[in-house]
Amino acid sequence: MKIKPIITAISIAIVGASVSALAAPTENTRTLPVRTADSLPSIAQKVSLNVQENRSNSLDTRVQSESADRMTQLIDSKQKSEAPQAVAADNMSAAELTLKDEQSDNTDDISEGQAVAAPSNVASIDSSDPLAFDLPESEKRQDFSDDPTIKNIEDKDGKRYTTLNLSNYAKQVNEATWSPNMKVNSAMTIKMQALLDWNHASPGPVDGGWGMNSKKALINFQAMKGLPTTGKMDQKTWDALVKNIPANKPVLVTYTITEDDIKTNFASTPAGAEAKSKMKGLYYQDIKEMFGERFHMDVRYLDKLNKNKTYKAGETITVLNTRGPLNQRINRVVANKADKTLYAYNDNKLVATYPTTVGSDATPSPKGTFKIINKVKMPWYKATVGEGAQKKVHMLPPGPNNPVGVVWMGLSKPSYGLHGSPQPEGISRQGSAGCVRLTNWDVLEVYANIENGATVELK
Repeated sequence: MKIKPIITAISIAIVGASVSALAAPTENTRTLPVRTADSLPSIAQKVSLNVQENRSNSLDTRVQSESADRMTQLIDSKQKSEAPQAVAADNMSAAELTLKDEQSDNTDDISEGQAVAAPSNVASIDSSDPLAFDLPESEKRQDFSDDPTIKNIEDKDGKRYTTLNLSNYAKQVNEATWSPNMKVNSAMTIKMQALLDWNHASPGPVDGGWGMNSKKALINFQAMKGLPTTGKMDQKTWDALVKNIPANKPVLVTYTITEDDIKTNFASTPAGAEAKSKMKGLYYQDIKEMFGERFHMDVRYLDKLNKNKTYKAGETITVLNTRGPLNQRINRVVANKADKTLYAYNDNKLVATYPTTVGSDATPSPKGTFKIINKVKMPWYKATVGEGAQKKVHMLPPGPNNPVGVVWMGLSKPSYGLHGSPQPEGISRQGSAGCVRLTNWDVLEVYANIENGATVELK
C-alpha cells in the first residue's frame, strides 16, 4: 500500500495560517494478544553484552526453543536462580516483527492522510470529498497539555512508588553492580537498560533482553560522554552511567494502582479507517498497554513481573522507575537512517538519543537540512481510503493508537515530520513512509525541549 499522509499542524509563531505537511506513518494495528507473557523468551537467562545479534532475515524464521524461564521462578518462588547458559536475548525476532508489520499493512485501507489539531464537527465532513475538511480558525491553537493520555505518560505527581514487598528478583536488579569480567545476568541487563533510560540514551521499551536498541543506546551513551563507542561495558562507561544517579535509586519499584488508572478510557483498536473513525478516541486498548507506555516497558515484560495480578485499584504491581525530565534545550536533531537513531543536540552538545524508524526502502526519507515549523499534541488524523471516484475520507480521533501517536512535529520539507507511534516495540524494526517515528514517551521528551525553528538533518 502506498501511503502519502498529509499533516496539518499549527505553529505558535504562525497565526491565522493553516500549515500543511505530509505525514508518513505506516499504520500497524496493535493486537495485544500477540504480546502475551508466554511469548516473551526467558529473560533471566545470562546474556553477554558483547554478543552480536544473530537473526535471520527470513520471514519464516521463528524464535528457537526456549530454555527454562528462570525469571518466572525468581518472581514466583522469590529464590535466587542458578546460572543458566549464555544466550542472545531479545523480546521478539526481527523476522517475527517484520512479518507482523507486513500482515498489518495488508489489512490497512488508508491510502493517504492528514493530521489536524481538532475538527469542530466531524459529522459534517463529506466522506466522498477528500478536500472537504478544513480546520476552523478557532481550533488552530488548542493546548492538549492536560490530556489524560499525555498525563499518563509524563506525570508522576500523586502516584505512589515504593520499594516495599519487592520480589527477590527485583531486589537483585536494584542491587546489581557491574565489575570487570563478570558474566552479565538478567538483573544486570535490566539495570543497564534503566541506567541508559535515566541518562536519556533511550533503549526504547525495556524488555530484559540485550537487543538492537539496547546495544545502540550503550554506543550512543558512550558518544554523549566522549568515550570510545565500543558498545561494550567497561569501568569508565559504568562510572559515567552511575555518576549523576543517586546510589540508592531503585530500578524496579512497586506502584499502587489508583481509581483514576482504572477509570481511564480503554477500547480495542478496530481495523480499517472507517471503523476507527467511529471511535470516540483511539485509546489504550487496556491498562497493561497504558502502564507499558507510562513505565517505558515492553508489555510482555510487565506481564512477567506481575504474574497473577488482576490490575485492580489498590493492587500493587512492580514497574520500572523511569527517567526524570531532560531539561535541556534542543535546537538541532539528526535522524540517521543507517543508525536508526535520532540524535538531539544543544548547539554542538549531544544531550539525548532515541531509537527511531526513518523511512523505508520503498519510501525513503529525503536527505538534507530542514526546520521544525509546527508542533501539535494529540492530533486528529484525516484518513483517505481508496483512489479516484472511490476515494473517501474518515476522521480518526486522537489517542496513543492514532497512526501518528500523541505528537506531530512538522518540517519545512513538505510531507515530512517527527511523530509518535502506536507500536513502540516496533521502533527501529518497522518501516515508515518517510517520516521519523519515535515511541510516544520519547517523542514527548523531544516535544518538551525542542524549539520551533530547530534544525532537523535527515541522513
